[in-house]
Order: sequence, then C-alpha cells, then structure tokens
Amino acid sequence: MTTQSVEAKHDSHQQDARSSDDHHDERDKDLVRITVNDQPVEIHRGRQLVRDIKKLGHVPPADELAQVVQGHAPMPLPDDGSVVIKGGEEFISYPKDSGSSHSDFQPVG
Repeated sequence: MTTQSVEAKHDSHQQDARSSDDHHDERDKDLVRITVNDQPVEIHRGRQLVRDIKKLGHVPPADELAQVVQGHAPMPLPDDGSVVIKGGEEFISYPKDSGSSHSDFQPVG
C-alpha cells in the first residue's frame, strides 16, 4: 500500500467520523425539554403522540394526560391524539376515573 492510499484512507475515515458527529449534533438540536408532572423530559421537537409523551413521562397508560397552558384550565388529551412540541410545554396526569374536575381552576392574571 502506498503512502498516498494510506493517507486517503485516513482522510476518508476522518470525514466519515465528522459526518457522523454532524448528524448526531443535528439530532440533538431537535431535542427540547418539556415537563410531565413537574419532571423534566427531553423529547424531539414536532408532532408527538400522546401515548409517547406518557411513556417518556412514566404516566400509567390508564391515566389522563392534560396539557397545562397558563391562564387556562388543563386540557385533557386523547390517548390516540398528538401534540406539536416546541419546547417548554407542561403536562399533568391524573386517574381518568377519579372524578377529578378542573372546574375550580382559576386562571392567573
């Protein structure tokens, strides 16, 4: 093997490593932080299934997941639905059959 072919092979390997690192960096840029029951969770930005948010937040499948928007009552999300994640969203969970009502929620501000 000539010195040139060894150098070319080495350069090729370095380029592969850089493109792999660049791809990994791109994926990390898509990760944002949300909270589920006051616990931080990292998730990819964009449309996410409610059931996936529940899994990441360790919410039992039988529980209700609701999105908390400041100034509004928590909005229950359908298990087969999805939410567009931008980062910073807050979610809470509670048993579906608890009879829990959020009608006593008072908007702030």
